[in-house]
This record gives sequence, C-alpha cells and structure tokens, in this order.
Amino acid sequence: MRNGSTILVSTSTAVLLVTAGCASGGGTPAPPQESRPLPPPGLTITPVDGAKKVPPDTGIGVRVTGGKVTALSVADAKGREVSGALAADGTWRPRWPLRPGTAYTVRAQATGADGGQVVTERSAFTTLKPRKVLETGMSPLDGERVGVGMPIQVLLSKPVTAREDRAAVERSLEVRMSQPVEGAWSWVSDREMQFRPREYWPSGERVTVVAHLAGLRIGGGFWGTKDRTLSFTVGPEHITTIRNKTHRAIVRKNGEVVRRIPVSLGKPGYESWSGTMIAQEKAEDFLMDSATIGIPGEYFHHTKWNVRMTYSGMFFHAAPWSTGAQGRRNVSHGCVNASTSNARWFYGFTQRGDIIEVTGTSRRLRFGNGPTPWAKSWQEWLAGSALGTSADAREAELRKDSADA
Repeated sequence: MRNGSTILVSTSTAVLLVTAGCASGGGTPAPPQESRPLPPPGLTITPVDGAKKVPPDTGIGVRVTGGKVTALSVADAKGREVSGALAADGTWRPRWPLRPGTAYTVRAQATGADGGQVVTERSAFTTLKPRKVLETGMSPLDGERVGVGMPIQVLLSKPVTAREDRAAVERSLEVRMSQPVEGAWSWVSDREMQFRPREYWPSGERVTVVAHLAGLRIGGGFWGTKDRTLSFTVGPEHITTIRNKTHRAIVRKNGEVVRRIPVSLGKPGYESWSGTMIAQEKAEDFLMDSATIGIPGEYFHHTKWNVRMTYSGMFFHAAPWSTGAQGRRNVSHGCVNASTSNARWFYGFTQRGDIIEVTGTSRRLRFGNGPTPWAKSWQEWLAGSALGTSADAREAELRKDSADA
C-alpha cells in the first residue's frame, strides 16, 4: 500500500518482461519489485467484551502485534474517564481501583509498525458487586475548623491485619493540603489508622482527604464500595501548658499568652496524665461516674464546660467545689479542675484538636488513650505505617511513576 492506493502487477506481464530480458542478452535491468504492504497490527483487549463480575482491582490487558498502542481510554457508563497508565508489559492500571458493580468501556487504538495502518478495538465489561463490604468512618467532621494538633482518623468495619492489606489501605488514602507539609499515616489498631503532620498543622491550612476505597480488596473477600471525602480547616494555634508544680494553665493563641488559669490536678493515687494531648471533644454538660474508671461510688454528678483530653476520662472542666484548692494543691480524681468562669471561657475558646500539654505528674500518657498522635515521636509514628514512609514522599513517587508511564 502506498499513499493510500494499492498497486497491482500482472503476473503474465512480469513473466514476458523477464523472458525478453534474458533473450536480448543486453542486460536490461528488471524494474524494481514493489514491497508488499505490512499486515495491519493485531489488537486484543482483556477483559473481553461482555465480561461480567470482573474484579475491580484487575488490570486491563492491551496486547498488540505488529505495531504499538497510540490511544487508550477507559470510561464508565456516564462517560467519566478513569485516570491510569499503561505499563511496559501492556497492562493498563487505574491510579485508584475501579468501582464495584459498574460498567466500563475500553477503547484502544494501535498503529502499525510502518506508521500507516490504524486499528481500533472496544471492550465493555462490568465489575463484580461484592457480597462482603468494608464500611468506613472518618474524622474530623466535614467542614469543621480544628486545632493544630488534630489527626485525621479512618475507622474500618473489619480488622485489617495483613501487612500487604494495610499497605493497600494506606495507598488508597490521599491528603491534599493548601500548604504542603510532611505527614504520615500510622495504624492505631487493626480497625483504625490516623494521619498527623510531622509538626503541628500550620494555622490556616486547608485539608481535603479523599479515601479511594471503592474497589479496594482486603483479606477475607471484603471490598470497599464507596469513596469518602472530607475537608476541614485549621484555626489559630491554641496551645495550653499545664504545670503540676505551679497548678497553673497557661493558654496561648498564636504564641501569645491570653489567659492564666489556676487549676487543681489529680490527687495522690489519682494522678493526672502527663504528656501532649489534644482537645478530643467538648460537652457543655457531662455525667461524671467514677464507676467508668473502676471506682464505683466515689462520685456520680454532672459537670459543666467539659473538654475531654483522654478516652479514660481526663477532662478540663468546671469544679466549683474545689475553687479553694485551685492554684494551690491537687484534689481531683485526675481531671483538670477550674472555676466555673474559667472553665466556661476555656470551653468557648477551645477547638477540637487544640494542644494541651501537662507536665510534672507521675503518670505518663499512653498512646491510644483516645486520639493521642503526639504521644509518639516522628520515628515511632512512621514505624506504625505499613509503607514506612511519609505521605508526601509517596505522592512524589506517584507523580514520578505517572510521568515515567
């Protein structure tokens, strides 16, 4: 084939020309032989057209003979294209898994080795609808303004124990930041992982978390079926330092002292936790029951203006019965007692995720006593990651892989 037209040569004419040439003895050269056109390239796609119950994490195979792939697209039934890359082995993989129970169409184009002939193929298939579903929950709340120490929490309905499954979950989580900072995911338990920056979040940071969980498979045949997205902002830097020695809470906003509060901490035998905590939740009214910490009958009453610091029951709250001791000695069962006016002010001032540091007591905060990401050093935090690296380093690797592909 040349310039789009086919050249035909008569066999009988060719024979006569050759015979005449031989008989003449004059050595007249034969006309140049026309090269045969190359066959069109071969192109096949898997899954094959019409395939059903295709696993969402299956790569799409594109096999070409006598040419190369020059165009490839994958789209769902609504025409939304899926981002992915074609590897050297001819397997196209999406950046995030395909969605379960969804119809997809693959369109591929291959061009022959001579650059002339083009073939196209199409394959439509449907991914499986799983019977075992992995459900998830996330924190903070979508749209919430939080403190500089707030971690991102992902809660799973099923335990994830295998390292390769944990790594797959981590890879599915994307953290987008308006001011990029180094951060990492770490497993708190088989059903919970948290993300924290290496240092505290910068004030004004805007964060969007995208959990690409649809199509994620973990052990036992469980599949994620829905992606989740949340966005939050980081408010002013609030850091409160509470010193057992002085019985004072020093409250700072963006580095400036805004209030000094006399407090009373845990008495002997009920010492408060020392460590870097966050404001985990707030409750204007809370029923304090000593039975929940293993000492039934010791107290059972409502408190006002409560800011929780641990799951085990350490709060910053109003304690009008102990105002005479506040700033002088410790009389509580482990909570931080303040006057009603100071506790009300602190309650209104505090954002979830604000840093509260307690120093000088005999008990050290245990990691996992609620969201306590700052109870670990950065290296200890990274050790809890199945991938063993920070999220920004993985994002750089993903960008490099996409560029290479």
